[in-house]
Amino acid sequence: MSDSRLWGTAVALVLLVGVAVSVGAWARLGQGRAVVTAAFRALAQLLLVGAVIGLIVRTPALAPFYLAVMLGAASWTSGRRLHRAPGAVPVAAVSIVAGAAAASVAIFGARALPFDAAVAVPMVAQLVGGAMTATTLAGQRLLDDVAARWDEVEGWLALGATSRQAVAPLARRAASRALVPALDQTRNVGLVVLPGAFVGLLLGGASPLEAGRVQLLVLVGLLATETVAAATVTTTLSSRLATTRPA
Repeated sequence: MSDSRLWGTAVALVLLVGVAVSVGAWARLGQGRAVVTAAFRALAQLLLVGAVIGLIVRTPALAPFYLAVMLGAASWTSGRRLHRAPGAVPVAAVSIVAGAAAASVAIFGARALPFDAAVAVPMVAQLVGGAMTATTLAGQRLLDDVAARWDEVEGWLALGATSRQAVAPLARRAASRALVPALDQTRNVGLVVLPGAFVGLLLGGASPLEAGRVQLLVLVGLLATETVAAATVTTTLSSRLATTRPA
């Protein structure tokens, strides 16, 4: 990258942060420090990730360790959000792994993308991120609904329903609501927004057809990943939540 491009990027970032902080101050949103902190964290983390990815490309044997760390961080993050559920972190880990693995096997098993570190690590990372989001959204919605409709759950149990049967309607709704962002993004791709992978490939010199092919794999892969993750976390929690009301 040329020096002029680097300086242009730096100036643009300063201007963008300035706009966010200035407008936030004018509107009294109280998020000026958070915006600056988020921008610096993003810069530091992207520089670190770039260095790590570069190392993995040169040393592919490190890829499994990097993905293991990523899965651990995603499981811990989602598990903390679901702290009201018994065994929240293991439940989140199973759901995230199930979702990311299902889509990864389909994509790389069909040889839609080459199975090498330079391609597999970024792709699997996106799938893990999607699985984490779906796990958190579905799990939180289910916990909230069970707590709010505890009388209904107890009523089903009194009628002889199993724990999973008593929570099943709430679980189905929680899972379906968690998939709304992924569904909307897939339905409206190219109409409302041009996703990052598509834009990045175009800027990198790929043809529009190739960029669209990869972006489609990402979008549908995320849809499959999040469906599996949401279904897994709600199914797993259904058998645990009917015995104790979430706090």
